[in-house]
Amino acid sequence: MSAATTAATPVNAEQTGRRVEEVLERLTASGDPAAAAAAEELVRSLMDFYGAGLARILHLLSAAPGDPGAPDGPAARLLGDELVASLLVLHDLHPEDRDTRIARALDSVREHALEVVDFDERSGALSLRAREAGGCGCGSGGDARQAAAAALACFAPEVTAVDVQSAPAGPTLLQIGAAPTGAR
Repeated sequence: MSAATTAATPVNAEQTGRRVEEVLERLTASGDPAAAAAAEELVRSLMDFYGAGLARILHLLSAAPGDPGAPDGPAARLLGDELVASLLVLHDLHPEDRDTRIARALDSVREHALEVVDFDERSGALSLRAREAGGCGCGSGGDARQAAAAALACFAPEVTAVDVQSAPAGPTLLQIGAAPTGAR
């Protein structure tokens, strides 16, 4: 398989992370402590290797001529990519703070019109509100929660639970028209 083919293969960071955990758990459950220890050492070594590479990429981007941090610059494109963002967060290299990464994740699912209500740092629970979209006042339901959770897994994995509340109903609007003829 060529490098170009590998780069084009879509990878889901959340699924890959779960798969690595499953394999490590199977090795631990196998009863061979040496194999489990070797597998964990291998994962740590790979994390160190890829983390160093990602750190170098960020360094080289920041040293590039022009403005690499511009909204359409290479750094912004990298930070907006779910796979790259999840790797940067995994290696504690992501230059954006948690709130900015949460906003970026929610921006990637803007069709659900979600806004942050609260984040509980202790439990990792994020409360969101579904803003009224197009004035219909209907909530986004489970689809919004699932979409937000998937985006947050890549951009802000410290968010462990997502709760979506419906937007509060706005004031009732009354139509005021002309009085019927003869009612004056």
